[in-house]
Amino acid sequence: MKRSIVAFLAVSCLLGAVAPLLAHHSFAAEFDRDKPITLRGYVTKVEWTNPHVWFYINVKDEKTGRTTNWGFEMGPPHGLQGGGWTRETMQLGDEVIVTGTLAKNGSNRANARNVTLAKTGKKMGAASSEGQADQQ
Repeated sequence: MKRSIVAFLAVSCLLGAVAPLLAHHSFAAEFDRDKPITLRGYVTKVEWTNPHVWFYINVKDEKTGRTTNWGFEMGPPHGLQGGGWTRETMQLGDEVIVTGTLAKNGSNRANARNVTLAKTGKKMGAASSEGQADQQ
């Protein structure tokens, strides 16, 4: 009886760990590595969730004066924490400079590679999936 319970728990844990990976998209499925982008703007929202942290910034076009909201995908929370991020690193209203890769569908979305915090000048990696061997 104990053996079957242990086996059941082991299989359950394995399935629980694998399920999120099956639902995860590859970098190349959503983003175009041949379309780099750098934008400067002010943070309007931060979603610190799995499987990716997303943040949004308002970017003002210098020519037209029009403001557009952009969404940036970063890596998973644990990947960001390993790079020195905390939930308090980027706050609403902070000015940031983001380098990354545009979405293939032409929307105002991108995969962030690096984020520079304008108030401190600190450049931080965004735990991007770009360049990982399995993401080609």
